[in-house]
Amino acid sequence: MDILVVGAGIIGLAVARAMVLRGHDVIVAESAGAFGSGISSRNSEVIHAGLYYPTGSLRARHCVVGRRMLYAFCASRGVAHRACGKLVVATSEAEAAKVAAIRDQGAANGVEDLALLDAEEARRLEPNLACTAALLSGSTGIVDSHGLMLALLGEIKDNGGALALGTPVERLARARAGWVAHFGGADPGTYPFDAIVNAASFGAQALASATEDYPAARVPRLVLARGNYFGCSGRPAFGRLIYPAPVEGGLGIHLTLDLAGRMRFGPDVEWTDRLDYRVNPERGAVFYAAIRRYWPGLPDGALVPDYAGIRPKLSGPGEATQDFRIDGPSEHGLPGLVHLFGIESPGLTASLSLAEDVANRLET
Repeated sequence: MDILVVGAGIIGLAVARAMVLRGHDVIVAESAGAFGSGISSRNSEVIHAGLYYPTGSLRARHCVVGRRMLYAFCASRGVAHRACGKLVVATSEAEAAKVAAIRDQGAANGVEDLALLDAEEARRLEPNLACTAALLSGSTGIVDSHGLMLALLGEIKDNGGALALGTPVERLARARAGWVAHFGGADPGTYPFDAIVNAASFGAQALASATEDYPAARVPRLVLARGNYFGCSGRPAFGRLIYPAPVEGGLGIHLTLDLAGRMRFGPDVEWTDRLDYRVNPERGAVFYAAIRRYWPGLPDGALVPDYAGIRPKLSGPGEATQDFRIDGPSEHGLPGLVHLFGIESPGLTASLSLAEDVANRLET
């Protein structure tokens, strides 16, 4: 099949790789001038274990399977990564019950290497930590997301695929033998394809709305949540990732490490209606208060604004978190078409498993 993948983030690149490895001819069209310049380069770079998601959901299934696939892929392709582990910490008795429930959820999802710790056991691992209890997840890690995308792109090109930058896809029309994509940009025109995968992230809903015969009622609402990140000066105080109990809209202001060991904190949750990546320095006060619940020793003046990311969510404030949406032929009735909606965290971790799912739907 001749396949068009719209969007050159981690998900789009993973899907394109899966398709070229199955022998298909693939072009990845990206509206920006570089691959992975959106959510794929503005996240925590965490390899998630699969703790939080309802058992049987797409998030749970693809996170657990995708995490195993991702570790194997990174090890075999020389992509920098480290299974450093993380602690999900409670700072009150109410939060201790939440953490225990997360352990149970993770175990139900098939997550390995989980252990509930009391405060003393947790402090033996991380002496600077303040908590009443903690959950140790040994299979959580970190990855070089840019290196991961380069490795995916390398395999795409090595197997005959192509990347077209600065190539927005404006609409999709039905054809007798598949689809016709209408391209904009500096070189507008049309081109036929047997199948199309919409992995356009923030642009997924707009492209779905511009898809001939796609039911308008199936296009979900796009909700944007900005997450600010702050860097931290000084020597790292922790050797593992530190997560608080989850909060509405996200996993709380957590401590992550990059592969050089530098500490950074975030994301918080700011509901927004635009793609604005400026870090709000005034959020610093919120960060200090949240971080000092589990790291009382955070020095004054140690936090500096770093970067921001935006999550393409399907639910808003006060609403239940929605699962990933994979809208394939069995859902909408149109052959050779898959729309992906709401692929936020743990999308990076789940990417290789999601890609196999999409490929299976197109080949069925």
